[in-house]
Formats: sequence, C-alpha cells, structure tokens
Amino acid sequence: MLTLPSDLPDIEPALATALRATLLAGNIIRAAARSPSSVAVREKRPNDFVTEVDLASEQAIVQTLLGAYPNHAVRTEESAMAHGHAASDHVWIVDPLDGTTNFLHGYPHVGVSIALAVRGHITHAAILDVMAGEWYHASRGQGAFRGASRLHVSGRADLPSALIATSCPARAAPDGARAIAMLCDVMARVAAVRRSGSAALDLARIAAGQCDGGFDQGLNAWDVAAGGLLVQEAGGRVGNFTGAPDFLEAREIVSGGPAVFDALVEVLRPYSGCTGLSQIENI
Repeated sequence: MLTLPSDLPDIEPALATALRATLLAGNIIRAAARSPSSVAVREKRPNDFVTEVDLASEQAIVQTLLGAYPNHAVRTEESAMAHGHAASDHVWIVDPLDGTTNFLHGYPHVGVSIALAVRGHITHAAILDVMAGEWYHASRGQGAFRGASRLHVSGRADLPSALIATSCPARAAPDGARAIAMLCDVMARVAAVRRSGSAALDLARIAAGQCDGGFDQGLNAWDVAAGGLLVQEAGGRVGNFTGAPDFLEAREIVSGGPAVFDALVEVLRPYSGCTGLSQIENI
C-alpha cells in the first residue's frame, strides 16, 4: 500500500489535499492492478475505455477535494463539471487514471493527475506515478519536485540529440495520415521518440529532465493541466504548436527545456490548429 513520503518539503494546504487525494486513488488502482482482467470496462468511443477503477478513483478524489473545499468545483475526465460549484473561481482539474489502456493490459505506466486552477491559472499540481510510487508536485512560484527533490528540465540545446515524449496519435485520429506525417517529421529530427501512453507522466518526466521535450495532439485539460505547471516550475516552457501559452483547451501541447521547446515549435507550427497568439494564458 502506498504512503506519502515523510520528507516532503513544506507545502500549502491545497497541494497537501491534492497529494492526499492521489494517494487514495493510487491505492485503489494498485489493488485493482493485481487482477486487471476482472475489472469491468466499457468503451466510451473507439479505443477509448473507462473502467470501474477510473470511476472509483474519481469518486475518492472528488470526495477528498470537496471534503476539504466544499465551495470549489471539480472537473474530471469521466463526469466533466459535475461536482461542486460550477461557477467557482477555484476549479480542480482531475484525471483519476491516466493510461487506462495501459492499466487494462497490465502495462505499469499509469498515473493520477490533479491540478487546481484559480481564475483560469493553474496554481498547484500533483501527479502520482502509481506503480513506481513516486509523487511529482508543484506550486506556482515555488518550484517543482519529485518527493523532496527539486526538479529541473533538461539543459539540452539541440534537437538532433533530444529524447522526445509523445502519445500522438493517442488513438484513431480524424486525420490519421496528418498525425503520422507529424510524428515522422519529428522523428526525423530527434535522437528518439518515446510513446508511453500517459501524457501526465510524460510531462513529469520532462520536468525531471528525463525527456528533453514532448508534444501531443487531441488531449484534454485533465491530461495536461498538472504536468504543464510541473514543466514550467522546473524551468521549462509549455504552449500550443504556435508557441503561444494557450494550450489547456487547445488540444495540442508542446513542452520542454527552452531551446528544445523553440526547436519543436518550428517543426510543429505547420500542424497547429491554433491561429495567432491567444489572449488567454492558461498557466
């Protein structure tokens, strides 16, 4: 059974609540992972699954967050803005099980992701690597951490030697040929691409400097909200494919150390669905 590390740095109450929620969800997922074949599952749409474990994890998180902050709103992957006060300035953005397909196959790369947005700006983030039992967390202006260790993005300055994370295409894309062309375009310019099946954990790895950058299309806010703050607080940059900071609802994201971020934007800009620089700065 998972327990929170005893050597965490001093953290704010909202972040402590988020970490506690990830702990409860993580233990639910780990217990179910002993026999994933017995988990009830349904297909939301082609190649996009939800399990009873996603829902149990979500329920535990929602109860924990609203138990501590009953006037907040909670936006989750499975039930959108169905919890708390929808008009609140404080919105928790939750992915209760990131990497459901991995989980169903016993592939040990699944996460829990929780972020708090205050008037549209992400202020706190917590991501749990469930099977490794590692917590990543950040608060705006206070740095990013794995447990008690401060994180820094990679200092790599050139794209040809960079290791890049992606889940793109995450599933059957509306324009599969374009998605594959984009992936091939990136692959031709970098040292290697890693496709893990968990965008939240990819962003955590980028914040930790284990990957030099990353990109994705077709993701939702709950996939990238917490990880985006981690990368920024670790000294990196996050944006849409044009390089603009509006990515939370853009369904496209690029991230990495400053030099790799700029280089990836040059490659990915032609594939962007965003036009111009947004006036909304999500994080």
